[in-house]
Amino acid sequence: MTDSTAVTWEAPDTDHPARRAARSSMAAVTAGHRGEWLGLFAPDALVEDPVGPSPLDPEGRGHRGHHEIGRFWDAYVGSVREYRFHVRDSFANGPCCANVASIVMTMDGGATMTVDCVIIYTVDESGAITSLRAHWEPDRAMATLIAP
Repeated sequence: MTDSTAVTWEAPDTDHPARRAARSSMAAVTAGHRGEWLGLFAPDALVEDPVGPSPLDPEGRGHRGHHEIGRFWDAYVGSVREYRFHVRDSFANGPCCANVASIVMTMDGGATMTVDCVIIYTVDESGAITSLRAHWEPDRAMATLIAP
């Protein structure tokens, strides 16, 4: 069961396909539902989290398709014990929605880290996510690491 405080939404909330996909994505992540999360993506979708080269993606090419996106979940998303999303603003137009958010992650052992970011979701005509592009800076996130 998802904690009702796991996602706080203080942003515009008008109905839009990409905004619905973004909210569904956050709900699946906070609930730890890998299959549900993967099911939100088109078969050839691209996840860039973060965009560009980083310790999570040294080549900066992203993760394309369900197999690679599933491996990304297994290595990074699923390794976090708890997520709390705070969406401060949301801009939806065309096939996209850009959310300005902070994500607090609690690791096994109790350490926490906050990622301040802009996440852009793009969907196709059926509402499936074709790309998820998370803009954040790993060094800034690591600077927020708090040991238990």
